[in-house]
Amino acid sequence: MPPAATAASSADALPVMDTPYVSPPPVGPQALMRVLGLGDPFRWLVAGGRDLLAQPGIGVFYGACFWLMALTLGAVFRSKPEYTLSMASGCLLLGPFLAMGLYEVSRRREQGVRPEFSASLTCWEPHIRSMSMLLLVLIVLELIWGRASLVVFAVFFNTGMPSTTGVINAIFNAGNWEFLAVYTAVGGVFALLVFSTAVVSIPMILDRDTDAISAAITSIRVVFANPGVMLLWGALITGLIVLALLPWGLGLIVAGPLVGHASWHAYRGTVRWHEAAEATDFP
Repeated sequence: MPPAATAASSADALPVMDTPYVSPPPVGPQALMRVLGLGDPFRWLVAGGRDLLAQPGIGVFYGACFWLMALTLGAVFRSKPEYTLSMASGCLLLGPFLAMGLYEVSRRREQGVRPEFSASLTCWEPHIRSMSMLLLVLIVLELIWGRASLVVFAVFFNTGMPSTTGVINAIFNAGNWEFLAVYTAVGGVFALLVFSTAVVSIPMILDRDTDAISAAITSIRVVFANPGVMLLWGALITGLIVLALLPWGLGLIVAGPLVGHASWHAYRGTVRWHEAAEATDFP
């Protein structure tokens, strides 16, 4: 039989469906992005303040931990600036676990359950695999950020890396405007990337026990869905932390837990979960 006739007979033998195939709907909850307004970040801060006032003892404990981390980083920067990046990586590893304890307090209050200090300390245990993967991604981003910063310094200070005093003078010297512009641009890109990856991913892991990749993608979607509001939220967090560092970082005892509680409400205010119906019949 000629090849053309064989192909025609094979095509005739294929089954013909009465209706076109339609893929089944997704199974499980779907993350939907809420439409936000510029007043929402301030409402998140107010809600975080209520959580802090409701459980001040737990908040002060975590705030003191943040303060000790800042003191450690400051001491290393003054005495051994070459080790600052390594210490910052350690803080980046520890910080999200501390923040998750604050999220747990806010989550329990939202559910009408009495928050417990012991539960806030151990809430990360069921999610250790997802948290570890997410923290690995954040640490890699920070290491790349640090390497990019070293390249910028190497380009503008070809006589060698400046001392600690030299670094401070270079950053705050208006005469080095070219260095400041490039350093700010490079740092801004990486800061936006880290912020976009982490802004709601960690509370999402606590809330939904999702994997790190899904949480990071959802976090990035939140930022792209409401860029202006989320940039305002990032600016508010940065401003609060900068103010808290003066003097001697004591303000972190309050600002740290306040931002932590508010970050939970930021997650709850930006992501809405839709329980998709499970498909049982196929065309």
